[in-house]
Amino acid sequence: MPKKKKQKGNKLRNSLVHIIRKVFESNPDSVLSHKQVCALIDVRDVPLRKLAFDILQDLRSEGYLSNEGHGLYSLNTTDGGGGIEGRIELTNRGAGFVVTDDEQADIYIPPNQIGQALSGDRVRVRIVKKQKSRWEGIVTEVLERERTQFVGTIEMHEKFAFLVPDNLKAGTDIYIPKEKLKGAKNGDKALVKITVWPKSAGNPYGEVIEVLGQHTSNDTEMISILCNQGIDYKFPQEVLEEAEVVGIELDEKEVASRRDFRTTTTFTIDPVDAKDFDDALSIKRLENGHLEIGVHIADVSHYVRPGTAMDKEALKRSNSVYLVDRVVPMLPEQLSNMACSLRPNEDKFSFSAVFEMDEDGKVYKEWFGKTVIHSDRRFSYEEAQDIIEGKDGDFRDEILILDKIAKILRKRRLKKGALNIESEEMRFRLDETGHPVEVIIKTSKDAHKLIEEFMLLANRHVATFMADPTQRKDVVPFLFRIHDQPDIEKIALFNVFIEKFGHKLDFTHPDQIAKSMNKLLESIRNENEYSLVQTMAIRSMAKAVYDTVNIGHYGLAFQYYTHFTSPIRRYADLVVHRILQEELTTKKHRYGKELDEICKRISRMERKAVEAERESNKYFQTIFVQDHIGEVFDGTISGLAEFGMFVRMDENHCEGMIPMNDLPGERFYFEPEKYRIVGSKTKREFHFGDKVKVRIYEVHPRKRQIDLELVE
Repeated sequence: MPKKKKQKGNKLRNSLVHIIRKVFESNPDSVLSHKQVCALIDVRDVPLRKLAFDILQDLRSEGYLSNEGHGLYSLNTTDGGGGIEGRIELTNRGAGFVVTDDEQADIYIPPNQIGQALSGDRVRVRIVKKQKSRWEGIVTEVLERERTQFVGTIEMHEKFAFLVPDNLKAGTDIYIPKEKLKGAKNGDKALVKITVWPKSAGNPYGEVIEVLGQHTSNDTEMISILCNQGIDYKFPQEVLEEAEVVGIELDEKEVASRRDFRTTTTFTIDPVDAKDFDDALSIKRLENGHLEIGVHIADVSHYVRPGTAMDKEALKRSNSVYLVDRVVPMLPEQLSNMACSLRPNEDKFSFSAVFEMDEDGKVYKEWFGKTVIHSDRRFSYEEAQDIIEGKDGDFRDEILILDKIAKILRKRRLKKGALNIESEEMRFRLDETGHPVEVIIKTSKDAHKLIEEFMLLANRHVATFMADPTQRKDVVPFLFRIHDQPDIEKIALFNVFIEKFGHKLDFTHPDQIAKSMNKLLESIRNENEYSLVQTMAIRSMAKAVYDTVNIGHYGLAFQYYTHFTSPIRRYADLVVHRILQEELTTKKHRYGKELDEICKRISRMERKAVEAERESNKYFQTIFVQDHIGEVFDGTISGLAEFGMFVRMDENHCEGMIPMNDLPGERFYFEPEKYRIVGSKTKREFHFGDKVKVRIYEVHPRKRQIDLELVE
């Protein structure tokens, strides 16, 4: 067939496909025959009628249409007409992807089919195209708004105004009547709440909640980051009122009903600037020579009861959020820093996991229950570390015994296949105005690992007590912290990365991955690339989530694991406390199927908190390097993409990007299969881990972006 004739035929067919789709989309409940379809689109010619028949067959084959029998077709919604439910995430270009409840597939939503959905909303979707590579759908209903508050810039018009959200993924500008501006002027930053979205309106209507013009730029940007993730930075009044009536004095009847640890040596070890003390350790030598070690956790469930305003708000937030210059707590400060916090020299209610152990870490007995404690001393990590390293201090013998046991527990865990990836945090030292003046890289030392191992011990034993079939016959709905095995493709990419440093990873089997990665990290601990390789190792792993179905925790090599030790800052732990207490007392459990939704909620909000924390860190990186524009730094390539390459500067650990078009000398392109950038003429290559020199070219705090240029 001549080329022009073939193109004309394809064009005709595509037009007819589009028209037939429109017929079924306009009549979603209709059952139509080939003859009826042809009548509706006014097709009379025999060749066109035959083409229409072929198209109907193809649309049925790809899942767009259902075969109703007897030559009848209907629009396929895949579930009998109700549609599929899920959460929609919008892209910068306005399209959307709906993650279904079973998470089996993401459904693509074209920009013109989003309807009134905003990023994060729970929606109902009708499938209009079902192919192997991608499903495509239309949003038919918004079931639940993820958030209604947005930060952006006021854009004034003659009789009204719009809020243009900072976050491009917000989905739409918000119409604001002049009487709802609350004094905001053109160009002001403002926090706006959506009040209504009429079906006939192209934009939602809103009102200004707060004009942010009077805030410092850091305040404004942090509020914007929080709101963009759907995180409220203020508590509702009813929650604050509930919190205000919570006293710090303990009820004597309640004290009498609990196991009393107030005369047992007890202390906390936390960051130097911490105010919410979730956990404390107690230690006592028993007559048989064993040790009684208590892991005491703030008894938040005593104060925050199910169904209260505080409980609903805690679930909504799901966790505390730690930005560079502030903490946005899950619970009001009256609880998080006062009533629940295990502060020194105060009697406190706690929920405890108590272990009879020997100094080799063997557990002989365990006990779980409500307690009352009295912390004798508050240690910072630095103070405890000094004692571990030989300095004299309070409770020196107790700390050294706990450190010895922690090291044995850790060694045992790693031998069973746990990953040995140590946390490394980028922190900023701020001056009195909140400006970053120094980058500090915090690494995990023995004092951190001491606390970590005893928290892991408590979490694992609680989960095993609740879920191990050898310990119980009845199955109790429970909340697990699970971590899936690594994705082989991601590990293969990590392998490509470390090959640049002359290393290789054995990823023939999941068990081998952990052992091989631990061996690698230990071998390069004192090398320059250690920090970058560890960061990339973390990125190559699956993300841990909450679920009611247990698959174990790969990274920790635990068969059963949960979160029990931080209920002040994690809702998951509060739920686990409630379930455990019910099991220890009434055996009647309040949580049923809704526990699945709670797991999805808190996992989603955890991701949002991580993203907010990351964005906060990026913002402060831009502020920190603003005074260094034009300066040259040594750096390491930390990421490659079609649009350019990311470089982490060695001196300050800040990361910037060199756009692909700005790479000098020739035209470069990205080869995804080999994860490298290549020059079109000279074939010059850039890889992960390559050392380069860069100049800070431009800084964009609002975009959280540092623009770099390559220095030859």
